[in-house]
Amino acid sequence: MTEQRDRREFVRQWTQSVLGHTYVPKARPEVQAFLDECTGKLLDSLVSEPFSTGPATEVGTRLVDVHIVDGKALEGTLELVATDLPKLVEHLDGEVLLSRMIALIGAIGRGFAGGLRVRTLSEQEVIKQAVLQARDAAEEALRASEARFRAVFTSSVLGIAIVALDGTIEDVNQAMASIFHTSGEQLVGGTVFDLADEDWLRDLREAEGLLVTEVEQQFRLDTRFSAHDESVVWTEVSGSLVHDAHGHPEYQVLLYADITDRRMLQEQLHRQAMHDPLTGLANRTLLKSRMEAALAPTEAGRRVALCYLDLDGFKAINDSLGHPIGDELLCAVAHHLQVTCEEEGALAARMGGDEFVVLVPDSPGVQAVLELVERILREITRPVRFSSHELTASASVGVVERAVAGTGSEELLSDADLTLYRAKAEGKAQWVLFDPERNAAAKRRFKLSATLPAALENDEFFVEYHPVAWLEDNGLVAVHSRVRWDHPEFGELDAASFLDMAEETGAITRLGNWVLRQACEHAARWTRTLGVAAPVVGVDLSPRHFRDPELVAGVQRILIETGVSARQLRLGIPESALFDEQGDPVDVLDIFAEMGIGLVVQDFGSDYTRLARLRGLPVQGVELTGDYLDGLADPAGPDPLNEHLVHSLVASARLLDLDVVAVDVRTEEQARRLRKMGVHVARGDHIGAAASAMEIEIMISEHGYPVS
Repeated sequence: MTEQRDRREFVRQWTQSVLGHTYVPKARPEVQAFLDECTGKLLDSLVSEPFSTGPATEVGTRLVDVHIVDGKALEGTLELVATDLPKLVEHLDGEVLLSRMIALIGAIGRGFAGGLRVRTLSEQEVIKQAVLQARDAAEEALRASEARFRAVFTSSVLGIAIVALDGTIEDVNQAMASIFHTSGEQLVGGTVFDLADEDWLRDLREAEGLLVTEVEQQFRLDTRFSAHDESVVWTEVSGSLVHDAHGHPEYQVLLYADITDRRMLQEQLHRQAMHDPLTGLANRTLLKSRMEAALAPTEAGRRVALCYLDLDGFKAINDSLGHPIGDELLCAVAHHLQVTCEEEGALAARMGGDEFVVLVPDSPGVQAVLELVERILREITRPVRFSSHELTASASVGVVERAVAGTGSEELLSDADLTLYRAKAEGKAQWVLFDPERNAAAKRRFKLSATLPAALENDEFFVEYHPVAWLEDNGLVAVHSRVRWDHPEFGELDAASFLDMAEETGAITRLGNWVLRQACEHAARWTRTLGVAAPVVGVDLSPRHFRDPELVAGVQRILIETGVSARQLRLGIPESALFDEQGDPVDVLDIFAEMGIGLVVQDFGSDYTRLARLRGLPVQGVELTGDYLDGLADPAGPDPLNEHLVHSLVASARLLDLDVVAVDVRTEEQARRLRKMGVHVARGDHIGAAASAMEIEIMISEHGYPVS
């Protein structure tokens, strides 16, 4: 019912517009029924698959057939169709609807102009025949035909110009003068070439020349004319040739249809499709078009630059002050960008949200581009006041400047985006210039991030183990699990290559659970084959994994399903996660301790303020790692500060009654110094290289690896 009411209201407005601007020799109900039929055709055309403008062209032609020929009636029709017809259409994507509406309006205009042209050409043919017959007819017949000609000439809604073969205008009707905002006297004596702007003259001269030389029987084209009052007039010009009694060309008849409103509406719709509605800057579509033009290798040595900008802290402004204030800030930033870029012949575009791009075609060089970026940042940081708020924006910028040769638009945009990511990561409110090596590393990192979830499904990960042993006699205390990635493109990757990334993306929970299950399955097999000699297996939890609310339930499920005793599992807990405000880490530790799982604190001493807070927690040991530990491997002797730090941490652990495990012990000298400082357990290359689960089993069963 709503759709029917909307359609009736649309037809009512259309009828009112038509009857208000032209005389139609039909009663209002007949006109309304006719326009309702036309509305149906336009709606069917909009949703037709495949899309066709044929019905719209037919509607334009039929308007002329029923004598709806006034320019104001056409203007009202096109405006009403453009603004209200889309409201009657459902289930069409916005961009699809916009492109179809542009084509539909053009088709109505073409049909209308074509109908007028056919009607006038038909009348023109009558005039031509009358002129030819008048030469041999009686004076009375001549006067009658001239009267008919003059009636058609005077009353036509199209502009009509009688033009000599050289292009000189010999006569025009009143419609012609109205179209060009002047008088008939001003037009007569000039040429048709005076009625077209420079950029349209070539096509007009070519078409008129083909007509006069009888290569073509008629022509039709669009022209633009800038009037003296600075208004722009768009016309559709069609021309034909009149011959004398002997068949020789005598003069031309040119018909001018005013299509200014239609062209202006099409340009407006085109602009909306190419510009951001909030800021007025170029959108992605226009940027892509300009980038393709900028990357065309038209001359050797051509260069291009792209600057990718992102406002710093914009989300906080939106969240605290509201989206209206945020939108005003975006518009102010866009204005500064537009003004600065126009001065340098650059294009400013909005990518969406608070991201902008500046394209510099024909770049003058890196230094000039960086000076432009500095100027843009200065403009953006100028304080702006909205209502009672004074805001100062800042932005991070990724800058790419390179030769056009060998550069694609997607590559250029991607490199600028990755460089922006570096600018954000390195402190914000600054620009960073593209670096090929760091960009390649970032691309690799993003590629790993994108493929990590699928790698779990494809069994690309595997677990290996580092022996954990006593420094005194190398007796095996446990084995420590470490995940590796057998990547199909990058080869075998150490955990350091992807664990941080998995932590950032949230994939660490799935990966951590997978590692935990693998380690428990291996421990279960060792128990079956080695019995009491089976080693304890250590698994490190990441901060995000430790905060997972399903962690406890997941560990319990894995232990039950694999059949491993909780006392055979040792979990490494990040020191930072123990004092996180999220969740209740102490409760989690208590549950694990009650289950019999051994607990070790990773990165012990990374924050001295946390040491005392470890007192009373159900943990059995701590791990030491870091540069200060590496310094103990120096053959010339340890750095005094490093030695002091290790002494202090070991002493603190002893006071807390916690065992100390040194990580990444590489040399005998380092092991000796650690042992002297009171460290009794370690892992690293000096203790033993990483080994598979099978190798660990063989090492213990066949080679008598010392087991404590």
